[in-house]
Amino acid sequence: MNLTISGHHLEVTPALRTYVTSKLDRITRHFDQLVDVKVLLTVENQKEKDRRQRAECNIHVKGSDMFAESSHEDLYAAVDDLVDKLDRQVGRHKEKVKDHHHEAPKRLM
Repeated sequence: MNLTISGHHLEVTPALRTYVTSKLDRITRHFDQLVDVKVLLTVENQKEKDRRQRAECNIHVKGSDMFAESSHEDLYAAVDDLVDKLDRQVGRHKEKVKDHHHEAPKRLM
């Protein structure tokens, strides 16, 4: 899995980087076929303080791409919300990919 964490108007500190990677481990625990993960952390220049910190993520898995974003006044809370959204998306994708075909019952004559 290729993981890219970048910041826009923000320096990505080692503590922030380890927090994001530890949260993304939850997704890899449920679905290990991730090819590429790109996380963008942004501080927007808004007048109001709420929903100023934003986290967004693109996940590329075999066959499709997933995107989620979250805004909050605290960047760590935005990352938590983002990972919850991604976890639900990955769970739905895993169910779609899973083989649901069962063997047909044998006919008795």
